[in-house]
Amino acid sequence: MIRVGQEPQAFAPRLDQLDAANVIPRVWAGDYTVWETGPTEITNRLGWLRAPETMREHLVSLRKFATAVRGERCDAIALLGMGGSSLAPETLATMSRVADGPRLVVLDTTHPGAVRRAIDALDPARTFYIVSTKSGTTPETLALFRTFHRRAVDALGKDGAGARFAAITDPGSPLVRLAHDFGFRRVFLNDPTIGGRYSALSLVGLVPAALLGLDLEELLDSARAIAGRCGPSVPVDRNPAALLAALLAAHIDGGRDKATFVIPKPLASFGDWVEQLIAESTGKRGTGVVPVVGEPIGEAAVYGMDRVFVRLGSDTESPEPSIAVDFPGVESLGAQFFLWEFATALLGHLLKVNPFDQPDVESSKEATRRILAAYRDRGLRPERECIRLTPEALTEFATQAMPGDYIALLAYLDPRSETRRRLQALRCALRDKTHCATTLGFGPRYLHSTGQLHKGDCGRGMFLLLVDDPEGDVAIPDETSRSIGLRLLVHAQAFGDARSLSDRGRRLVVADLGRDVAASLANATLGRPPEEGTT
Repeated sequence: MIRVGQEPQAFAPRLDQLDAANVIPRVWAGDYTVWETGPTEITNRLGWLRAPETMREHLVSLRKFATAVRGERCDAIALLGMGGSSLAPETLATMSRVADGPRLVVLDTTHPGAVRRAIDALDPARTFYIVSTKSGTTPETLALFRTFHRRAVDALGKDGAGARFAAITDPGSPLVRLAHDFGFRRVFLNDPTIGGRYSALSLVGLVPAALLGLDLEELLDSARAIAGRCGPSVPVDRNPAALLAALLAAHIDGGRDKATFVIPKPLASFGDWVEQLIAESTGKRGTGVVPVVGEPIGEAAVYGMDRVFVRLGSDTESPEPSIAVDFPGVESLGAQFFLWEFATALLGHLLKVNPFDQPDVESSKEATRRILAAYRDRGLRPERECIRLTPEALTEFATQAMPGDYIALLAYLDPRSETRRRLQALRCALRDKTHCATTLGFGPRYLHSTGQLHKGDCGRGMFLLLVDDPEGDVAIPDETSRSIGLRLLVHAQAFGDARSLSDRGRRLVVADLGRDVAASLANATLGRPPEEGTT
């Protein structure tokens, strides 16, 4: 299942390390000392190990629920969730679309343009809404819930609106009470010992998959098969997760910490899921793997010496060094989820980090809360010094790059296809100019994905944070005297993360693209570096 382009002696010491410490049997036994001296955020995060078995008890109920919903003129499933709550369902929907099933619309943005477009496209009478948040307190998810529920009430009345909503959350979360108060059709209580980014095979993934008409047995069967191959009695050199973790760790030992994923187009959405898993699990304590997803393959000359290429599927090609992972297709998706979860957990041990916590995520949230409080209490709107994205400014930014750096584009923009295309062109231009790895994330989505890595790794990231001036706004219904709209929220999140990055000494430029994003990005070309002595 794992094929490597190097001699075994390069990664054998890392395999021996796992074997000598008896790591794999200890993981299966729930031994928190694999990662830390204390059990916090470990012993209550290992439920994913047995999800391929424990989730089977829900299948009959899920099928019955899905059949009832789909029989009520349901054309679309709208998933309101961030990070681990949305990435696996999006992957499942993209790779496994049933011809006569409803489409999945994932709402993990607070940009008013994108949300307004979804409001216009979704008929509440023909849409079923899933509110998915483990904690029950995710602010973006709750803001989106209030926005779409108000529209559903206007169209269907209070009782009719409630019947079009379901929740996925942990037992005892605030969302349980909210769902009861608003008359939700169903509340799915997920296993609380499964963390967000390890929740693909839990109810977080299975409820949307059932509504889409996907084969849940196939998903869990393939996961169970690979779990058996990763079992406690399997020799470490025959365990695919151990081999994958040892390979990645060995490349990090050699300075190759940019895992560049080469994924065929039909499997492309899997990259977004694995990006969060790796970045948020390993990017802490001054180390981590930088997952590079969606970056087009270039000439060999544009790459530095800090890359390892991870090829998914048998038909992909890439420069060397590379790791090839068999990925036959959608029928093996459950296996891929489990393989990468287990490998990432083992990689955490090898890097001496806890793969289940996210200690640096809270800083951006707190900065955002302070900005919003300043508005609610004193009417102060978020402000920050921004540049215009001129060729000169972009070139000056690029000239700061050093070998081993990576460049992250953080786009608090409407994720339209045209905007994505122009940002992809920009990242390729920056890569070709600097020979640095590049990543692209839309905010606030990336805060729940790569945001931990940005603040917790060794500090080799360069950040170009992009905001715009949205035309129009979407109000967030609430009971406060000074309610906010999505325009204010998305700017508060952008500037809150900028403050958090700056506080950690990260190299950051914030650019305001104004009202005409397309024109600003079209102008974002790389010219010659400024001559010495000029400004």
